[in-house]
Amino acid sequence: MIKILKLTLYNLLFFLVTIIIIELTFGYWFDKNNLGPYMREHRMKKVEYSLQYKGQTFDHTYKRNYHGFRGEEINPKNIQAIIIGGSTTDERYKPEEQTITGFLNKKLLQKNINLKIINAGIEGQSTLGHIFNFKVWFPKLKEFKPKYIIFYIGINDFLTPVDQLTEYQSHDGHVVNPHLNEQIKDNIKSRSIFYDLLRKTKHKYYTSDKPKVIYDFDHSVEKFHEDKKYKFLKYDNALKIYDIKELMKENQKKINYYLKNIDILYNEAIKLEATPIFINQLDHEGNYNKKLLSLNYALINHCKKKNYKCIDLARKLEGQKDYWWDGTHTTAKGSEVIVDLIFPELYSYMR
Repeated sequence: MIKILKLTLYNLLFFLVTIIIIELTFGYWFDKNNLGPYMREHRMKKVEYSLQYKGQTFDHTYKRNYHGFRGEEINPKNIQAIIIGGSTTDERYKPEEQTITGFLNKKLLQKNINLKIINAGIEGQSTLGHIFNFKVWFPKLKEFKPKYIIFYIGINDFLTPVDQLTEYQSHDGHVVNPHLNEQIKDNIKSRSIFYDLLRKTKHKYYTSDKPKVIYDFDHSVEKFHEDKKYKFLKYDNALKIYDIKELMKENQKKINYYLKNIDILYNEAIKLEATPIFINQLDHEGNYNKKLLSLNYALINHCKKKNYKCIDLARKLEGQKDYWWDGTHTTAKGSEVIVDLIFPELYSYMR
């Protein structure tokens, strides 16, 4: 019995030592160019979606490529423009051609402009996450030098309490996870050769990371708006109703944090020799959302002072019920309308 126990322990020790040797030899523990823990979760991803909208069904496979962008594989050095944002940019629930990115590329093609915008949206990202992209993700992409970086921003900064955001951010804009258990998990996902092989195998041989996800937009829109009289407040009318200076005071802490991040993002884009372009956002309430209104107002005025290129979607958009299927995410029609509104100004910046 003792011999069996010793043999088992020796075999276990041998196994562990072998694993460690393999990890240290072939893993990314000493590799400064690996994509980091953050992007491990957003690379080589496939999910099957079925979108039901206005009596039609659109099946598509949501993909993120090896480098972390939505869509097919592309060499980073060939990327001329990207759009950064949260789930309202990623729009994983819709086929690419029905997203804001897809409609923008359709417009560019119609103008015979040889330029394609790549979708770099990641669900849940606020400006903090966008800063993280420049610190952890983009530096690892060889010869990545886009001409234009579009930021579609505002909603996730509005939704997340500023204290929760600043917990992860140092004074100089670097992102640090303060929780030890999360740091350990991040490092394993970032550096383990076995974890990397598992993801590559799933990406190559499996159609999807999970069973087909079905979005019934018709039901969602109907359910979201049931028992509600849809209302949307236009920007100019909001400024007549609300005391914008008072709103700015009430939301000053978040505004200061937000604008500080805007400056960081602008400077990071300039370091890549790219032209940064900022676009503000609205949810289904339009400018009834006072906190988001104050963020949008602050962004536009900040851009004017700093001479940043910025598109004031909040002032242009006149919302309708079927533009949103929930509080923040747009239907295909909503995304197309947004692109129709922002494209003329965006086109002038990209000529």
